[in-house]
Amino acid sequence: MGRAVTVATCALNQWALDFEGNLERIFRSIHIAKSKGARYRLGPELEICGYGCSDHYYESDTLLHSFQVLEKLLESPATQDIICDVGMPILHRNVRYNCRVIFLNKKILLIRPKISLANAGNYRELRWFTPWSKARHVEEYFLPSIIQEVTGQETVPFGDAVLATKDTCLGAEICEELWAPNSPHIEMGLDGVEIFTNSSGSHHVLRKAHARVDLVNSATAKNGGIYILANQKGCDGDRLYYDGCAMISMNGETVAQGSQFSLDDVEVLVATLDLEDVRSYRAEISSRNLAASKVNPYPRVKVNFALSCPDDVAVPTCMPIQWRHHSPEEEISLGPACWLWDYLRRSKQAGFLLPLSGGIDSSATACIVYSMCHQVCLAVKNGNADVLADARRIVNDETYVPEDPREFCKRVFTTCYMASENSSQDTCNRAKLLAEQIGSYHINLNIDAAVKAVVGIFSVVTGQTPRFSVYGGSSRESLALQNVQARIRMVLAYLFAQLTLWTRGMPGGLLVLGSANVDESLRGYLTKYDCSSADINPIGGISKTDLKNFIQYCIENFQLTALRSIMSAAPTAELEPLVDGQVAQTDEADMGMTYAELSIYGKLRKIAKAGPYSMFCKLINMWKEICTPREVASKVKHFFRMYSVNRHKMTTLTPSYHAENYSPDDNRFDLRPFLYNTSWSWQFRCIDKQVNVL
Repeated sequence: MGRAVTVATCALNQWALDFEGNLERIFRSIHIAKSKGARYRLGPELEICGYGCSDHYYESDTLLHSFQVLEKLLESPATQDIICDVGMPILHRNVRYNCRVIFLNKKILLIRPKISLANAGNYRELRWFTPWSKARHVEEYFLPSIIQEVTGQETVPFGDAVLATKDTCLGAEICEELWAPNSPHIEMGLDGVEIFTNSSGSHHVLRKAHARVDLVNSATAKNGGIYILANQKGCDGDRLYYDGCAMISMNGETVAQGSQFSLDDVEVLVATLDLEDVRSYRAEISSRNLAASKVNPYPRVKVNFALSCPDDVAVPTCMPIQWRHHSPEEEISLGPACWLWDYLRRSKQAGFLLPLSGGIDSSATACIVYSMCHQVCLAVKNGNADVLADARRIVNDETYVPEDPREFCKRVFTTCYMASENSSQDTCNRAKLLAEQIGSYHINLNIDAAVKAVVGIFSVVTGQTPRFSVYGGSSRESLALQNVQARIRMVLAYLFAQLTLWTRGMPGGLLVLGSANVDESLRGYLTKYDCSSADINPIGGISKTDLKNFIQYCIENFQLTALRSIMSAAPTAELEPLVDGQVAQTDEADMGMTYAELSIYGKLRKIAKAGPYSMFCKLINMWKEICTPREVASKVKHFFRMYSVNRHKMTTLTPSYHAENYSPDDNRFDLRPFLYNTSWSWQFRCIDKQVNVL
């Protein structure tokens, strides 16, 4: 037999419950794989229905339509003479499993259920699926009639088995199983499996890509072998962005790397590799061979098919490459931009509207939209027909070709500076200049009349007129007046989003973008139902520190010089009266903590699982050079008081791009009560006791 095997993996931009679109993208990936000579094609996890179906997995319709798509794949000539490995949910003996269906020439070879389910952070697989707990055990699965009619099979193997082709042996892992401490590839490799496959639904988190790459390479570094990873890409209907990074590795080294961020719906990687390199690599690892001699064997499904060709001595094989990782600033520029594009085209809206205050957060959001426009123009330049068709539909022009990011930005992006008597001329000028440089359609308006009208209604009803604290009012009055301004801005944002295009003689409406960062959300430093209330928020999972670095990146890479003055200005809400024409209110003074401190609190609270006492114990060491224990105690208490008082705001937080593992998103990532005993009496007493000892 031959020794050079050609295999393909892919990253597909699947969409939950979009069975027709998902099928088309699967077919396209198979066609590309075959055209490049591949004899095996691997796709992402649950690619037939889309990973993010959530409680739709309970519905029999989801199972039915998945089988209908499988039927189309099985009967198509496109899937002949290539082993196809696709993902879908399957009900076996009234238990629902997350499965791989592996087939060849209208015959299902094996249905392999997932063994280790992802159930932490954003993942809830145990809610919908049951893990297969019968190691190295295979049962008969009775196929539904629509599949029987195509395959001529009544039953097929279902369980934990591997495929033995005429020239090699393949074993499947599914996403989480790579991350598990007892990954199946360990035992499979010892049992002679030479090619490991992994179908993933893995989402983007800042600085995470290297962990996935390291896991794949280490899987074959100790045991030898070929590892093929497929992943979903894009926004499939919720807060997550699946970041591709399909890859192929051999003997601990990467040989093929897919893109992490792109607007291509289908990306296929193909590699030709020499099986003898695996065998010779394993031959000299004596510890591996001793363990292999005692391994409990896997059931093997024999396949009368080869991944290699008989006469392949002269066939060139792939060489190792160096993986290129994006910087965090590049990740912020590209990930949320791709997520916004998916959301825009799939929601069938005509663009975005952003309240642009002239501060760092809204400016960073504007830069992400500008980056999206760059990505669209680049994709069209590179011949992406899907992106061109979407762009033409969004701008309602069948002949349009987006070539200049600034020109495209003017068509799809509206920015709006909403001034009040408390706004400075500096922020107005900054917003206007940034809008000019990115090309957005910019609106200047004043909200004072609306604020006075609302406060006037209150005065008529109650006979009382609230005042700012600088004019002798109480803190309650001042806060209420600030909140009125903030909430009126939200109402006006939605009004202009619905009707701005109408005034310009253009069809459609705009999606409203929010721009509260992850630190402000954690602290609750925002008005409930203000401009943080929007349709989506591309920076809601990103820290202030990372956003500042991203702004610097945009200055250097997009030549947006307007950002320099925005970077140097102190962050401010501009909701309190000016003093001598200058801003007196600053965010950090209002919050009683710095953004740098907030990031540390956030990571300790969520990632380190620290309550008030544990956080205090960690920080007295971290901050021993700058704070006394009593000062640390005061800071920790203030944070937890403010966090718990404002936690209710997280229940209405705008859906945000998930980018940080300390996100306070209440929807499914950070599950906490929103009515706390904000005195934390027992916890704070423990802190006080320790302070007195110290």
